Amino acid sequence: MSIPAVLTPAYIAERWPRLYHMAEAGSWPSVQRHGLLSTSALLDLFEIIGAEREAIESARRPESVKISHSEHGTAWIRDNKPINSTVLRRTLVGMSEPQWYRTLNGRVFFWLNDERLDRLRGAPPYREREHDILTLDTKALLDTHAAKVELAHLNTGAVYGAATYKRGAGTFRPISDYTWSDRVRVARAEPIVELTLPYSVPDIADFVIDVTTR
Repeated sequence: MSIPAVLTPAYIAERWPRLYHMAEAGSWPSVQRHGLLSTSALLDLFEIIGAEREAIESARRPESVKISHSEHGTAWIRDNKPINSTVLRRTLVGMSEPQWYRTLNGRVFFWLNDERLDRLRGAPPYREREHDILTLDTKALLDTHAAKVELAHLNTGAVYGAATYKRGAGTFRPISDYTWSDRVRVARAEPIVELTLPYSVPDIADFVIDVTTR
């Protein structure tokens, strides 16, 4: 497949026809009711406020957090252990650490290939737990939501000890403003790492073609 000079939704859908999302096991019925929610959207749904919300939404979570609601029951918010706080401080540009965490928590994330999905599934905190794996039709999602999609060239939920690359303001970019030519030059095999949408995808069930528990 030839690589275009300008990135378009049509090319994304052609090159990466499937998107993948890993959710907590048993969460699919709730996702069908409420849509696929970011952490911030889930906190809104569960009416979590104050110091409890601040600790979840604006800081590193060393462990997964269980939240409860009288109507919606319980839900788990995944940890972000792979973020090395010291390295994040050194590599973060254009925003504070709480702003960065809120940026991450305000998005719904998708992998563009199952290799990335399998890396996440195989990570020590998750490898012994079951998850609902959602597989989506990329073209169908982009036909509806391309204007809201923002892309990232790295795994934004992981900051490892040896990391030197910058992140922060400008990491997430609309398709039309993505640094496509630069990414193709330095990472031709994987010029896009994450596809994200802000806050929630309420009509996610329209794009899901398969749900498996693994």
